[in-house]
Amino acid sequence: MKASSTALHELLPLLWLALGTFATGTESFMIAALLPGLASDMSVSITAAGQLMTVFALTYALSSPVLAAATGGMNRRHVLLLSMIAFALFNFIAAAAANYWQLMAARILLACAAGLYVPSASALAGAVVAPQRRGTALAIVMGGSSIAVALGVPLGALIGHAMGWRMTFVCVGILASLAVAGLLFGFPRSVGAGLATASLRERLAVVQQPPVLVALLVTVIWGTGAYTVYSYLAPYLAHVAGIGDAQIGLILFIWGCAAVTGLFTGGAINDRLGARAMIVPALALLALAFASLSFGPGLVGGKILLGSITLAIVVWGVAGWGFFPAQQARLIGIAGVKVAPIVLSLNASSMYLGFSLGAALGSIALIYGSVMSLGWVAALCEVVALAIVLVSTRSATGALTGPASANAQPATAVSTTACQRREAQPAGSSAR
Repeated sequence: MKASSTALHELLPLLWLALGTFATGTESFMIAALLPGLASDMSVSITAAGQLMTVFALTYALSSPVLAAATGGMNRRHVLLLSMIAFALFNFIAAAAANYWQLMAARILLACAAGLYVPSASALAGAVVAPQRRGTALAIVMGGSSIAVALGVPLGALIGHAMGWRMTFVCVGILASLAVAGLLFGFPRSVGAGLATASLRERLAVVQQPPVLVALLVTVIWGTGAYTVYSYLAPYLAHVAGIGDAQIGLILFIWGCAAVTGLFTGGAINDRLGARAMIVPALALLALAFASLSFGPGLVGGKILLGSITLAIVVWGVAGWGFFPAQQARLIGIAGVKVAPIVLSLNASSMYLGFSLGAALGSIALIYGSVMSLGWVAALCEVVALAIVLVSTRSATGALTGPASANAQPATAVSTTACQRREAQPAGSSAR
């Protein structure tokens, strides 16, 4: 009974942290499903509305490491509270935006708040539990982002289509406000003191290693390809498949479920066969899925067309997000466990940098081509990423080729427990 009570006492703070990552994750992805209505309401083009995603992702990528380093001397609990309060406030400001530029400014501020919250939540996830539960702790907290992909985004799409895009920001703001209340009243006040954060110099020292830089480049290109299509998936589905808002929300839900399946599948395959055995086929399948979105409609029609598009989107979700845990494990194998928190933080920033480039690239494809060009451009990105992986790992061994290496422990555990090792290190050493 005492053990169960202790476990419950440790679980509740993690759920409040996870609510925050659920809110930030929903914010990151929800705009894509609402582009047509938002563009019409703001009297801008679809491509201009798409830049709301470009700017959010780019701001997140650039601000997250800088803000994490700048607030390194602050109590992590205080940082969490301030960032989530700001995130809630900026969502309500976005909902009330009178024009496109006000909404753009709100998205920039939202990205800064989210980019500060997520690393802080990761850092604190293991501080509220016993050492042997740290892997599970971060899995729960970061699971909020996974659930956002599967449920938050399609729910946001349904709410936005039923009540307008502004209501989606209101709903995320309410979620963030609940997270603030949980962090304020349900989170141990003593947690967060004395947890140092890596400086910009320490982060640069890691990224300047050529193998790490090449691996992070793969993350950037993978994210670029994925967001080239994702940013404009709603207008693609409306134009090619002729479906309405409700069906688009359903397909986004299917994509989200496939993405979560991919996350777990990618971790399991990495554990058994190694990172390369997951990354190579994932990128190949991803390229094929994207290409099929461009050439498929020319081969089939009618009900078969919607089925083929849905199948391609399922493959995209599974392969695209199956890549991610294996890539995290690969980076830890390259950089070493001692700097795992830094390299994983850099990988997250690289992912969002790729998302920003993808949203921009997708808008260029629409301007100079059509929605049918999106799949070809995305597929080319994934082929380039695959080529870099094949060349850079051709003669590599260890962490890149098999499970009996630095990434031998479960991928989720690698990316979680490693992130928490910082707690046991002196205040001046590397941390996320």
